[in-house]
Amino acid sequence: MRVLGLSELEESVYRHFLRNPDTTDGDIHLLLRADRGTVAAAEARLRELGLLYATDRQTVSPTDPAIAVDRLTDLRLRELHQELQEVTRSRHLVAELREEQCPALASPQSVERMENVAQIRGRIYDLAFFAREEILSVEPYTALTPENIEHSRPLDMRCLSRGVRIRNVVLLGALDDPPTAGYLRELAAKGAQIRAVPDLSERILVYDRRTALVPIDPEDTSRGALVAQETGLVSGILALFEKIWCHATDLSAITADAEESPDGLAETELQVLKSMCHVGKDEIGARDLGMSVRTYRRHVADLLRVLGASSRPHAALLARERGWI
Repeated sequence: MRVLGLSELEESVYRHFLRNPDTTDGDIHLLLRADRGTVAAAEARLRELGLLYATDRQTVSPTDPAIAVDRLTDLRLRELHQELQEVTRSRHLVAELREEQCPALASPQSVERMENVAQIRGRIYDLAFFAREEILSVEPYTALTPENIEHSRPLDMRCLSRGVRIRNVVLLGALDDPPTAGYLRELAAKGAQIRAVPDLSERILVYDRRTALVPIDPEDTSRGALVAQETGLVSGILALFEKIWCHATDLSAITADAEESPDGLAETELQVLKSMCHVGKDEIGARDLGMSVRTYRRHVADLLRVLGASSRPHAALLARERGWI
């Protein structure tokens, strides 16, 4: 139970009373071969945590293990959350420590070149994980793979849940891919601002308006990326982002028109929609359409989001009302 914040002695005391409930604590220090005062302190902390309690008969009983573990887990999670908040607030230490640095050495690298893909992904993860205010991105992809989506979802949702503002510009063509469009709508539903443009070549990532990441070669992202923290460079990249943002169309305005007609659905989505309304089992529908069950269910989930339906029968009803099937 050390991972939950109990010392070895405290755990021993708790386990003793689990084995011997409703007993006194007079000679427990002898059984545990420990100092009386140390055992008394451990018992006092267990009482404070609510893991032990005194009975009317002047004996000691343990709290049920399920309740005990829940209490310790909740307490530990709160402690870890506070520690994480302190860590994310510690960036000001960089400036303070640099003031102490020898002037001859205080010349931080304002632009970092990274050519290793794993290193770039790690830096992106760290920058997003510790972002506190805003994440801006311009991404000219036409489709996200299921792996891309599953990798991005936890971090994106965590940022949004912490109140980090996300503004993202994508290619209009990306909305033709059902999984990609579904994921973008999912982000928008959680508070992200998504816009699209018909033509796009820039790739931009900016975190908290202080750190920017751009590819070394926009035509070949495998060559690596540049991470810039130089104020002048970041300001220029921010200006470019705002220009692209101003000329982009909000996702809600695009999907509003698409959702009014079956033309807004890809052919595959239409096939899945018809199958979903007439076939009882996903396995049969997937087999009929020549796709995996997992892919079939992903399309179903996207259709539910497009239609704004709470269930499959509800989706079928809305599709019929719109004359899609």
